[in-house]
Amino acid sequence: MDSGVRELGLRLYDLVRTVRLLKQRRADERPAIPPGLLGMLVQIDQLASGCHARELAQQTRLDPSTVSRSVAALVAQGLVERRPDPTDKRATFLAVTPAGRAALADSHGWYGEVLERALADWTPGEVRALSAALGRFAGDIEVALGNHDNLEAAR
Repeated sequence: MDSGVRELGLRLYDLVRTVRLLKQRRADERPAIPPGLLGMLVQIDQLASGCHARELAQQTRLDPSTVSRSVAALVAQGLVERRPDPTDKRATFLAVTPAGRAALADSHGWYGEVLERALADWTPGEVRALSAALGRFAGDIEVALGNHDNLEAAR
């Protein structure tokens, strides 16, 4: 294995550890969104017109049972609501509630403050380059994994 690739693997380990620390600190300081559910809430919010749980499972590439448990927890917390689908009486749309939007805004603000402190000595170009490289890297990893329909199964 190339030493550069090995070094990248070690830095990825550091990054994963740092992300876990960030998530835990956010949960401690901003408990409005339970740990592990922020990403799901963000995904529902990005599908602004509402979405079905099956669409959310496809979008997140998670097992439908995982999505179902996460959605149930978000509904129980009052952060997401189920709305009837007018075209299919058996189905429901998922939508972020006003409380969910407020919790998202608070979490985004918290992460923004942390990132601004962490990147205070970085130039705007360095920040853009990191963002572009991370986006490319994430896409290339998905390709290397064979474009798994369900990335949860690839873990």
